[in-house]
Amino acid sequence: MIGLTMKHLRYFEALARIGHFGRAAESCAISQPALSVQIRELEGLLGAPLVERGGRRIRLTGLGEEFAGRTRAILRAVDELEDLGRAAHGPLVGRLRLGIIPTIAPYLLPGVIKALTQLYPGLDLRPREAVTQRLIEDLTEARLDAAIVALPISEPALEEVPLFDEEFVLVRPLEDAGKPVPASDRLHEMRLLLLEEGHCFRDQALSVCNIAASSTRDLMEGSSLSTLVQMVGAGIGITLIPEMAVDTETRSSSVCVSRLAGSRPTRKIGMVWRKTNPLLAQFARIADIVRETGLRQRQLNNAA
Repeated sequence: MIGLTMKHLRYFEALARIGHFGRAAESCAISQPALSVQIRELEGLLGAPLVERGGRRIRLTGLGEEFAGRTRAILRAVDELEDLGRAAHGPLVGRLRLGIIPTIAPYLLPGVIKALTQLYPGLDLRPREAVTQRLIEDLTEARLDAAIVALPISEPALEEVPLFDEEFVLVRPLEDAGKPVPASDRLHEMRLLLLEEGHCFRDQALSVCNIAASSTRDLMEGSSLSTLVQMVGAGIGITLIPEMAVDTETRSSSVCVSRLAGSRPTRKIGMVWRKTNPLLAQFARIADIVRETGLRQRQLNNAA
C-alpha cells in the first residue's frame, strides 16, 4: 500500500490553489493525467473525495477545504526546515524564490541577478514577477522566499526592510517640453494615463494626484509602463513613472520627462519576507545588495 507522500501534498496544494487540473499540472511540470492519478491516489488513501469534478474549474469538498489548509501549513513547515539546514550551511546556496513587482522588475532585476550570482555561485535564483497582492499571498503561503515591493505592506507575519526612496517623474508629449511643469495637485485636471487596477503604482499615482479610486472610470489605462509612455508619445495624455524606469522607457519615445514642481512625490522600495524564515541573516544581506544596486542605478540615471 502506497502511503501519503510530499508529492501528494504538493500536487494537491497546487490544484487547490489554481482550481484547474490542466493549469495545476503545468505549474507542477507534469501531465494532466499524471496529476489526476496522484489526486485519485490521495483520495483513495483518505477514503473520501477532496474535489468535485466537472465544469471548467474544480471545487473542493468540505474535506478538501480543511485538507488544503493543513497541507499548506505542512508545506510551509517543511520549507522552513529546509531553510534551517541552508542557514546552517553558511553562504546561501540552493533555491531562492524572489518575487518582484512589474514596475521594478525590468529596471532593477538584471543588476540584482548579476550581483547575487557573483556573490553566491551556488544560488539557484528563481525570480517571479507579479502584482503586490499576488506576491504577498505567495509569500505568506511559502511559495516565495522574499519579495521586492513598494512599502508599506503592513502584514503582521512579514518583515519589512526599507531599501531606498524613488521619485515619481512626469512624462508629457515632446511638444510640451517648453511648457511650465505642473505641481502634483494639478495633474487631476489633465488627461492622466494610469496602469490598470491591481498595480500598486496605480494607487500611488492616484494618491499623488489626490484622485479618489472611485472616480477613475473615465481615466485611460495601460497594462505596463511601456504602454503608458507610448500612449503619451502618441499625444493621448500624460503619465507618471518611477525614476528607475526613465532611461529604459523613454529612450525611443517622443516624450519629455520633468520633475514635478513643488513637493516631489516618492515611493519607498523595500524587501519583505516571513518573520519565521530561518534565513533572516542571509535575507538581510540580500536586502543590502538590492539597496546598493538600486542606489547605483539611480546615480547612473541622474548622470545620464
